Amino acid sequence: MSSLSRELVFLILQFLDEEKFKETVHKLEQESGFYFNVRHFEDEVHNGNWDEVERYLSGFTKVDDNRYSMKIFFEIRKQKYLEALDKHDRSKAVDILIKDLKVFSTFNEELFREITQLLTLENFRENEQLSKYGDTKSARAIMLVELKKLIEANPLFRDKLQFPSLKNSRLRTLINQSLNWQHQLCKNPRSNPDIKTLFVDHSCGQPNGARAPSPANSPLLGPLPKVGGFPPLGAHGPFQPAPAAVPTPLAGWMSNPPSTVTHPVVPGGGVIGLGGPSIPATLKHPRTPPTNPSVDYPSGDASDPVSKRTRPLGIVDEVNLPVNVLPVTFPGHGHAPAFTSDDLPKAVGRILNPGSSPMSMDFHPVQQTLLLVGTNVGDISLWDVVSRERLLSKNFKVWDLSCCTTTLQATLVKDPGVSVNRIMWSPDGSLFGVAYSLHVVQLFSFNVNNEVRQHLEIDAHVGGVNDLAFAQPNKQLCVITCGDDKTIKVWDAVTGVKRHTFEGHEAPVYSVCPHSKENIQFIFSTALDGKIKAWLYDNMGSRVDYDAPGRWCTTMAYSADGTRLFSCGTSKDGESFIVEWNESEGAVKRTYQGFRKRSFGVIQFDTTRNRYLAAGDDFSIKVWDMDNVNLLTTLDADGGLTASPRVRFNKDGSLLAVSINENGIKILANSDGMRLLRTFENFSYDVSRTPETLVKPKVNPITATAATAPISAGLADRGAPAVVTSGMNGDARILGDVKPRITEESNEKSKLWKLTEISEPSLCRSLRLPENQRANKISRLIYTNSGSAILALASNAVHLLWKWQRNDRNSTGKATASVAPQQWQPSSGIVMTNDVNKNNPEEAVPCFALSKNDSYVMSASGGKISLFNMMTFKTMTTFMPPPPAATFLAFHPQDNNILAIGMDDSTVQIYNVRVDEVKSKLKGHSKRITGLAFSNTLNVLVSSGADAQICVWSSDVWEKQKSTYLQIPPGRTPGAQSDTRVQFHQDQMHFLAVHGTQLAVYEATKLECMKQWVPYESSAPISHATFSCDSQLVYASFFDASICVFNAANLRMQCRINPSAYLPATVSNSNVHPLVIAAHPHEPNQFALGLSDGGVHVFEPLDSHSRWGMPPPAENGSASGVSASSAGPSGSDHAER
Repeated sequence: MSSLSRELVFLILQFLDEEKFKETVHKLEQESGFYFNVRHFEDEVHNGNWDEVERYLSGFTKVDDNRYSMKIFFEIRKQKYLEALDKHDRSKAVDILIKDLKVFSTFNEELFREITQLLTLENFRENEQLSKYGDTKSARAIMLVELKKLIEANPLFRDKLQFPSLKNSRLRTLINQSLNWQHQLCKNPRSNPDIKTLFVDHSCGQPNGARAPSPANSPLLGPLPKVGGFPPLGAHGPFQPAPAAVPTPLAGWMSNPPSTVTHPVVPGGGVIGLGGPSIPATLKHPRTPPTNPSVDYPSGDASDPVSKRTRPLGIVDEVNLPVNVLPVTFPGHGHAPAFTSDDLPKAVGRILNPGSSPMSMDFHPVQQTLLLVGTNVGDISLWDVVSRERLLSKNFKVWDLSCCTTTLQATLVKDPGVSVNRIMWSPDGSLFGVAYSLHVVQLFSFNVNNEVRQHLEIDAHVGGVNDLAFAQPNKQLCVITCGDDKTIKVWDAVTGVKRHTFEGHEAPVYSVCPHSKENIQFIFSTALDGKIKAWLYDNMGSRVDYDAPGRWCTTMAYSADGTRLFSCGTSKDGESFIVEWNESEGAVKRTYQGFRKRSFGVIQFDTTRNRYLAAGDDFSIKVWDMDNVNLLTTLDADGGLTASPRVRFNKDGSLLAVSINENGIKILANSDGMRLLRTFENFSYDVSRTPETLVKPKVNPITATAATAPISAGLADRGAPAVVTSGMNGDARILGDVKPRITEESNEKSKLWKLTEISEPSLCRSLRLPENQRANKISRLIYTNSGSAILALASNAVHLLWKWQRNDRNSTGKATASVAPQQWQPSSGIVMTNDVNKNNPEEAVPCFALSKNDSYVMSASGGKISLFNMMTFKTMTTFMPPPPAATFLAFHPQDNNILAIGMDDSTVQIYNVRVDEVKSKLKGHSKRITGLAFSNTLNVLVSSGADAQICVWSSDVWEKQKSTYLQIPPGRTPGAQSDTRVQFHQDQMHFLAVHGTQLAVYEATKLECMKQWVPYESSAPISHATFSCDSQLVYASFFDASICVFNAANLRMQCRINPSAYLPATVSNSNVHPLVIAAHPHEPNQFALGLSDGGVHVFEPLDSHSRWGMPPPAENGSASGVSASSAGPSGSDHAER
């Protein structure tokens, strides 16, 4: 529906309301889906008219549209069910249960069972979670508050909660104006026209006398509009139907009839075509958008009834419901977080000195404390902002000048000066690209070991390359560039082959913004003449021709969730704009206020948390709430900012990099960011350290011939060994090796480095948790996902739960070694105890898995698998009695109802809890399963067994892809306790394998061992190990009660905690040792141990030493852990043990 048609509906709604057609008003609101009348909805809820409530909602959303919609319908139907129970109307309650609530059992069978059990209670308030339920009126009021929050957070209701500001009787006024206009056009207008119908155009009959005066002041018709005040009407009137077969994201930008004018497209290499609908390659030349900030037109971006009905539903997360309702697991539930300006990074946490003026910055998408910087002299550097260490420094240099075009060679001779225009990480952080002001784009690879390698060099454009971005059309990673030659080009990021060239701009292209919405992939581009164009990957020309505010340098960006589009631009006169676009209408939705009247330079901006916009202007950082055009706050970063500072947030918005005078960068942090930075702030660093430089390997030439050559041919010329890494799409990319050269000064420092050893209790913070129930030994240990509790499973099948309370000593309520928690039990006194196999209890292998919202735990101790409610400790159900017995449990990351169960008969069973059915049985191991780990990125399940074998299974079709055996060092005989555990790295591409004889890091797609650490043969075996929450450290425990902390990037030990640091002398000499180790989910330097004597200890560094030792120096850029092929010990590490 066009914009004018939509506005006509609002005029009709106003007319019906003024004429008191109340039922018709609400029916039209519901059928059009344009305006959600909150007051009407409140009235119906208060009156308990549940059928009307759902009927009205159905015009705006369906149960399965998204997580907010599902929870809205659940709240309503749950309230209807409870009211029936409260009236003791059992038959009605059963009817509601079957017809209305049964649908939610698809997503959580246990919830449906618990709701069903309420029928057995005389008063449902006997249920602990419903004990605070009041009377019907108060319960409806409480629920309504919850519903309004969900509606406001639901994107489908965006711009539908406010009725446009209209003058009274606006439709009547327009009709009067039309009649006046028709009357003025009459050949013989009468002084008192007789208006009898609106069905046909008005026309006065033939008079006998002269022309009468125009009825400009007629009270019946109203004032006559000025001649020429209306534009000529089209042949079909103002309310034309929208064109068909246009993708929703670009529909508003393309609503004009097809034009015969198209831009030519130059094909380049293979086509990455879209298999989508046929779309006419047309241009649009609409009117210039309104710039009045006080006018906020309602958006139609979420109103399309087709698009909102067909959204796929996937279970990806869970939700915590309010205290007066039952817990339920739905996909991604929960309200949008309520942010305040205190969430903004304001405090100066670090100052970096790149040596020249920063032009572009970008934080790593996974390791969010790594910052790429490109400068005005062509330098690039990679910084660890936590330790202030420059990990990489490289000056601009063409890798192979002989392969460059003659134009580039001549340019370099004439003007060798070059600047970085853009530096950017790929979505998964495995690559980064650099766009230079002279012709060239360079791509580097970056792997889990923080190793940087030259990957591709592309002679991309004639003149400067002004912008660069990564995209994945058809799931193929590509890099998109634009330049002074007025073109946009798409390159294969693996091979360097050019896929597309888009032509049509009439000025140098300044920026690109690729995006994907509703399976339509497209690119926005802006040029220096202020034109915005949009392109599909189909070689059919641009879809948009639009003028950006300012009509000069403009960049575009989406919010992190991809739902809102913004642009920031500066005119040649220095006037700056940030606007939000209405994609459905192709118009400016709001213009943000607060810029200096004349900016000192081109303004740069960034978005964060789906809530804030930030731009550098007038020696400060200006911040807006996305929903408010007025300036929210201004940050000065303690002064020293450049006139128009460059700004860049990290992914979670806890850090903000800004450029300052004297070629520096300040890192601003909020409370979360400061907590992260404090981890390292007490360790000194040497600012005079000589930057590392890259050893230049032989690389693929950038000629057209080399760009299309097979990968293997390019690799044959490389001097350094090849390493396989995996991109975001799971494709293996074979990249040449480029390792930093360590200077003599760095080598001297490496000689001074010493392993941090903690042997005294005063050198770290450790806390043994209080014990109300004595356990023999702790077999399994985990932090809750909230980080505020620890759950343990003892060898006697009893679960122990410790909770930290929020108080003056612990303001966050999170787990800490500074404050003792309480061992928690419900008031009923129930203990969570597993079913056990009474025949062979000593052979039982305890295991458990915790749901994402900490509401449920699946657990087994040799007997049946039990499902416990974490709030009540009640056993919800038991299933799968032995034999075989479960030995490891893991929830599927995308479906909470799917459980991977490792068995003692060597199989892995894929079990659907909802339907109580084994979907697949995976066979490949020869002994019991000891570890399971899912990768959400790769869609694989990795299993490990007591046979020291590792298998990789497809989680789509449950078929084995690869398998390998751990490389047991020669002369080692794994003991009976040498289980193999697996855990995925944060990048979801690599995993840690833990065995009594070794630690190893594997790349999952190739199942290749990247790093390995092996203790001396005379040393105690490893009992357990785990990644820290940020995957930067590995915590390992040993059977001699010692604990070691390793740098995860190279498996080099950096700290050892001896038993004397946490065990009393009387205990440390006994056989007490840790059996399991767990990492805090939010604090990377906190971990917990489960001991063989039943104790649990929590560890943190001292405030003055807030990390576990200094990272060991790299040796010529390589890791000290041994490779899988050599399997020998690392000398420096093992000499320390």
